[in-house]
Amino acid sequence: MSLDHPLNSLGFAKPPSETRVVVAMSGGVDSSVVAAQLAEEGYDVVGVTLQLYDHGAALAKKGACCAGRDIHDARRVAEQMGFPHYVLDYENIFQEAVIDEFADSYLAGATPVPCIRCNERVKFKDLLQTAKDLDADCMATGHYIQRFDGEIGPELHCAADANRDQSYFLFSTTPEQLSYLRFPLGHLKSKAETRALAAKYGLPVADKPDSQDICFVPNGNYASVIEKLRPGAAEPGEIVDQDGNVLGEHRGVIHYTIGQRRGLGIGGLADPLYVVKLDVDNKRVVVGPKELLATRTVPIREVNWLGNGDFMDSGEREISVKVRSTRPPAPAILRPISATEAEVELLTPEEGVSPGQACVFYENDSSRILGGGWIWKGR
Repeated sequence: MSLDHPLNSLGFAKPPSETRVVVAMSGGVDSSVVAAQLAEEGYDVVGVTLQLYDHGAALAKKGACCAGRDIHDARRVAEQMGFPHYVLDYENIFQEAVIDEFADSYLAGATPVPCIRCNERVKFKDLLQTAKDLDADCMATGHYIQRFDGEIGPELHCAADANRDQSYFLFSTTPEQLSYLRFPLGHLKSKAETRALAAKYGLPVADKPDSQDICFVPNGNYASVIEKLRPGAAEPGEIVDQDGNVLGEHRGVIHYTIGQRRGLGIGGLADPLYVVKLDVDNKRVVVGPKELLATRTVPIREVNWLGNGDFMDSGEREISVKVRSTRPPAPAILRPISATEAEVELLTPEEGVSPGQACVFYENDSSRILGGGWIWKGR
């Protein structure tokens, strides 16, 4: 195809009918709309759904992402829109790359984010390679994020709808992966627009509720899943203050997170206390006043840099960061230490910063994501 052919909506200089795109279909409304829209535009669409765990096992739940119902829903959409659909068994990969680390991180006193690891190690790695093996020109997903062509290559930008933005969960996307990925929903202003498109195409999932929890965690009960995965993990121990004074007993460190206030079982004290540290080696939950939660310096490792130029050459710079998915970006100073390590200074201290969470970098006065890394130790 001649390079002077006008670019199609996915950025290729050829007709949609000659452009193959693999769509990662979870069975939800977002990825279903992406697949339907691209099929209607005339693209050579191939739908792929991953079975990530045994949907008949105790870990799964009705309606969870990539469980049995979702596979069925994705297949129905493909049949209705007239494109091929495949289900790939990724149970072993998902267990090793995501679930095992999730359990081990909790046992080490961290607060992991398995959805990031799933995108990084499964969807944007193995599934992306499968898309290439199918001779697809690109892979499209239903994530709310935007990809723009910048001066030196594709850039990752926040979604137009700040309430749906998924940049926190996609910071580890590499430049190479970004070149191959497409996010057709990132420009939409609201989820209502997505559902309107689903209704327009007559999709059976148009009114399907959004998934709220981690797919393999029933009802958000992390501790019960970890106890199944690592029997004996919930050993009891002492709740102590910052001076080591015993205030009570806990039922297992895995039941607690940094910043937690409720459910400590140490009522009757004059001032409220919060979990400020998890001492896994000594099976202790350390509590203290709220001011002990304030964190200014955040050590980061496994940095993925999406900014221009080499990470180390970028030097100290003012940016904005998210240290939790539910918090807005806050002013900070980024100081590279090595190609994969950095220190972030929060200009306004934040509470409840926890090892195992991500720290995502944003360019000031811009929607661009500069990458991010993992918070790896306490304050």
